[in-house]
Parts: sequence; C-alpha cells; structure tokens
Amino acid sequence: MVEKFGYDVADIAALYLINQSFNLLFAAKIGAWIGRVGERKALILEYSGLILVFAGYAVVEHPWAAAGLYVVDHFFFALAIAIKSYLQKIADPQDMASTAGVSFTINHIAAVVLPVVLGVLWLYSPAWVFAIGSMLAALSLLCSLLVPQRPCAEQPTLLAAPRA
Repeated sequence: MVEKFGYDVADIAALYLINQSFNLLFAAKIGAWIGRVGERKALILEYSGLILVFAGYAVVEHPWAAAGLYVVDHFFFALAIAIKSYLQKIADPQDMASTAGVSFTINHIAAVVLPVVLGVLWLYSPAWVFAIGSMLAALSLLCSLLVPQRPCAEQPTLLAAPRA
C-alpha cells in the first residue's frame, strides 16, 4: 500500500488504529459467535473470505478500496481464534505445550521463508503474490472442510473414524 498507493506513516497508523479498535470492540463477540456456530463454520468463513480478499488485493487500483480490503482482511484474521479453540478440543491437555511448540515453530519457518520467496516474486508481479495468497487460503479452506461439526479427541477430523 505504501509502494502502490503512496500511503504514508499517518495512513498506515490510521489503518492500525481502525483494526485495533475493531478488535477491542468485537473480539469477544467474534469468540462468542465461534462458540455458537463452531470452528468448522468459522474457519470456512475465514478462508473463503481470505480467498476473496487476496484476489481483491491482486486487482485493486483505488487506495480506499485497498484500505477497505485491509480492514476486512483483519476481520477475517480475527476468526483465526477458531484454530486455537479447535486444537483445545482435539488435543490431549498433556500434549498442548509440545503441540503449541511445533505449531509455533512451523509458523515461524513459514514467516521467514514465505516473505523471502514472495518478496522476490513481488519484484516481478505483486498480483502473483496475492494470487498465491488466494491459493494458500484455498488449501486452508479445503482443510477446514475436514473439521467435524463437533470436534473432539475421539474424532479430530472427518477422516478419522469415530472411536467409542
């Protein structure tokens, strides 16, 4: 947004303030909503929305539209709490620390590798970076379709046969 639309520090700060205000006002409501509808529906909504947001980023030409996508993007990011509540439902409490450690490590590897690779691609085509983001969100959507309506340790995914 800085490079393409000429956003300055004040513009970026304003977007951060909008997103943080949104989180402050609605995070608890989003968590309660996830508790009502379940992790499966929340994750399907999150990844479906992210596919559209990233596709929008790839083609947007107006600074206000980009800012709107940025705010909507962070709304969908707030739905990521469903991943944490899903993990709490399927994991053995004794395994939570090691599971969280592995998850943390994988996320950090991705946080280092993807920016490097996509940063090089950005030099040639920013639109391709967002197209890849849409594809990654689509893969996540496919994975979210494997989450049962009521996940539990006995049936963590729809691929796992329920244990009695």
